[in-house]
Amino acid sequence: MFVFAGLSPHPPIIVPEVGGNELEKVKETVNAMRKWAEAVREARPDSFVFISPHGCFLRDAVGYLGTEKIEGGFAGFGAPQVSFQVAVDLSLAGAVAREAAGEGVEVVSVDPADWYSYDPGSLDHGITVPLYYLKRTGLDLPITAFGISLLPLRTLYRFGQALGRVLEKSPQRIALIASGDLSHRLLPGAPAGYNPRGSEFDRIIKESLERMDVERILNLPEDLIEDAGECGLRPIVMMLGALKDYRVEPEIYSYEGPFGVGYLVAGFRLQGKQGESEAGKGEERVEGRPVERSPHVRLARESLEYYLRTGKIMPVPDPVPEGMEGKAGVFVSLKKHGQLRGCIGTVEPCRENIAAEIIHNAVAAGVDDPRFWPVKLEELPEIDFSVDVLTPFEPVKSEAELDPKRYGVIVKSRGRTGLLLPDLEGVDTVAEQLSIARQKAGIPPGEPVQIFRFEVVRYR
Repeated sequence: MFVFAGLSPHPPIIVPEVGGNELEKVKETVNAMRKWAEAVREARPDSFVFISPHGCFLRDAVGYLGTEKIEGGFAGFGAPQVSFQVAVDLSLAGAVAREAAGEGVEVVSVDPADWYSYDPGSLDHGITVPLYYLKRTGLDLPITAFGISLLPLRTLYRFGQALGRVLEKSPQRIALIASGDLSHRLLPGAPAGYNPRGSEFDRIIKESLERMDVERILNLPEDLIEDAGECGLRPIVMMLGALKDYRVEPEIYSYEGPFGVGYLVAGFRLQGKQGESEAGKGEERVEGRPVERSPHVRLARESLEYYLRTGKIMPVPDPVPEGMEGKAGVFVSLKKHGQLRGCIGTVEPCRENIAAEIIHNAVAAGVDDPRFWPVKLEELPEIDFSVDVLTPFEPVKSEAELDPKRYGVIVKSRGRTGLLLPDLEGVDTVAEQLSIARQKAGIPPGEPVQIFRFEVVRYR
């Protein structure tokens, strides 16, 4: 049974016996790791699965630690008094290897002597650092350990899906720990040198995990990944693959980079399988496609299907779904095979509640967007819905108050209004964002405008 997933940084300096007087500089991470480890303990695991970038690193396969017992510690970091021995569950590793083969991913056993290049025959610090905190909660459990690979990110994501299926079927309660630091290039003098894009990479990862926006991570530009000089992306992708079929509640415990390396501590509580209600019953399906987990997205799909079948607007459910009782502007977007198929929204609320806003805008996105032919009923199984609920917009005094990843913008001039949602692919700067918003309103570049910003809660 898969009961918890977590992301842990792994600088040995956060181990008190190693860090000593330097511990104060990473106190946010240290405190977060203590809370994180307690959250893992509360999930009552029987076993840990680790994914570490500092174990074996293969080119065309994923390796697992092939021994029944192994030792680890911090003698190499000046703290020989801190060491431990752990049992290794090879049967679980073998089950993952067989399942991953069905995804076209080769998974192989790696001899302990080849596992950790800095200390052959030992556990690597990508495992020992989080394990230190877990053991301090009283969790003395067997582990299964996987390394990373140069395989494409989407292939590693498929490996994660195979891993998740094995964890689901296991009679044991298993916590999955992805170990990884983010950019190593945050500050001048950082371990891998300085690159200003390092902080951009870390921000995207943090935001994406907060929103469980997997596609944004899988589509990170190769040059950004290279510029970041990270070691956590692949473990994160593999973990996200394992979480694919679950409803997840993410929690960011901390993020800091005092030494030029990004340390992100995060937990992911599993709330049940997607497509299952809280009572464990299977939800209905639409044309053979599972209904989305978000009630906002589910309502959007149901409303468009209702209209396409009856020619009428679907009544607002009674009672109004939880979280949709208030008023807000709403955008509904449709994509087919990754391409936009319709998008209509309201900047400010026009209906009695958010539910009504979603119902009307979903229909409009499907049949009234002038850029596309109306959606047909038989297309619905191929269409992905997303719903953006807007916060009230506020005026800004300067472009310095804008961030195209966080804030959407509205520009107004002489009765013309242009809006652009935040965090759109290909829109990376404030200048690009404002230029597109102006174009949508027909406002020429030099004309003075009022600028407003807003945030969205995005449901997929």
